[in-house]
Amino acid sequence: MMTDTTTTPVPDLVTPSWDYAPAPEARGIATIREHYGLFIGGEFVDPASDASFATISPSTEEHLAEVALADATDVDRAVAAARKAAKGWQKLSGAQRGKYLYRLARLLQERAREFAVLESIDNGKPIRETRDGDVPTAAAFLFYHAGWADKLDHAGLGPDPRPLGVAGQVIPWNFPLLMLSWKIAPALATGNTVVIKPAETTPLTALLFAELCQQADLPPGVVNIVTGAGETGAAIVAHDDVDKVAFTGSTAVGKAIQRELAGTRKRLTLELGGKAANIVYDDAPIDQAVEGIVDGIFFNQGHVCCAGSRLLVQESIHDEVVDRLKARLQTLRLGDPLDKNTDIGAINSAQQLERITTLTDTGEAEGAERWSPDCELPDQGFWFRPTVFTNVAQAARIATEEIFGPVLSVLTFRTPDEAVAKANNTAYGLSAGIWTDKGSRILWTADRLKAGVVWANTFNRFDPTSPFGGYKESGFGREGGRHGLAAYLAASDDVEVSR
Repeated sequence: MMTDTTTTPVPDLVTPSWDYAPAPEARGIATIREHYGLFIGGEFVDPASDASFATISPSTEEHLAEVALADATDVDRAVAAARKAAKGWQKLSGAQRGKYLYRLARLLQERAREFAVLESIDNGKPIRETRDGDVPTAAAFLFYHAGWADKLDHAGLGPDPRPLGVAGQVIPWNFPLLMLSWKIAPALATGNTVVIKPAETTPLTALLFAELCQQADLPPGVVNIVTGAGETGAAIVAHDDVDKVAFTGSTAVGKAIQRELAGTRKRLTLELGGKAANIVYDDAPIDQAVEGIVDGIFFNQGHVCCAGSRLLVQESIHDEVVDRLKARLQTLRLGDPLDKNTDIGAINSAQQLERITTLTDTGEAEGAERWSPDCELPDQGFWFRPTVFTNVAQAARIATEEIFGPVLSVLTFRTPDEAVAKANNTAYGLSAGIWTDKGSRILWTADRLKAGVVWANTFNRFDPTSPFGGYKESGFGREGGRHGLAAYLAASDDVEVSR
């Protein structure tokens, strides 16, 4: 019998290409009103001047709503409502105040999807970040401080700690709901009442939180929310009947606030800018480090005060780290913030996009090498590709100034001492990261870094039990943990206490 020796040609193997189908979250979950008033004394009211401003979607530039513009008269009304409510709020037991905070936390959880969608529409950040990060962490801060409300005598903050009175609070646009919870939760838990101003580009989740206050039957005037621009925030800071000011935002504005309050009785905490160093040693798990680098600077489009915007890589592994980082960035998806597949959303405003563009153009002009992954930018909205600069000089503007965008500057070092020296070569002192396989090296490095928060083999991890804050030009004071309570309390032997 003859055997057929001919063979059938084997076709070339083709690697399957998997594409993502659109996975948009339902926008209709979040109801946006045509017009929003101010939340004063437990009710939505019109501003004294009837003035308003528009808020738009950063991803589409579409008009979302008209929002009341508060002036000094409106701030007077809000502070008066907070002062009136303060006596009753302080008379409640800690357990009773805690019940209100627990109620707010539970309501926020119940309406989490609505808050997540609204935050993505108004801010431009991806829905997976608001859904999995911002909203759950905001609820966690409320839960955590609810637990502290009846335990203040045991917090180690002095005998008979008492509330300061009325807290004036100003929050930024990068984490609108989360920053609101960071400010309101400790203030209420310690018996203070609040007048808070959200950023003018992202007021909608704060105004939705006002509805939660009504739903939770929070006593009128305990939380007051006034919307507006810088003038509104300045009126809160300067108000004679405000006992404590808490501000999160730019270092320039923080310095102006500190000058304004110098010589007054007002307490002050500032959480300002940063230029964090993310240090990668030669023994670090590189794939894990690359994920941490991406999370450190490209999370929330780099709109993070503690972003790891300076990557310090040990010279011997520089090329490998940069190559793997570029490969990883090619997989990130930029686009519709409401698409659950999106990694990089929209820049928050045209003004911020202009700043990012100006500074990155300066980086090229100063000799750094610029690289961005191939990705198509939407026709409408404010967008910027993830960008990596190599061959960056220590004195370059992109290595010294806070860009507040998805821009990473890569520098190298040879020894641990050089890594620490370069990391500390900044006017800021908010955060830092360390990547190494050796616990002893982590401790050695962390002990020498001039930063308020140091992460080891991770980055951008937040927990309500852990204090957060910086020093130098990154501000002072802490938010979260037992330490964060102290900013809202006066010990029994203090001269200035709540009135």
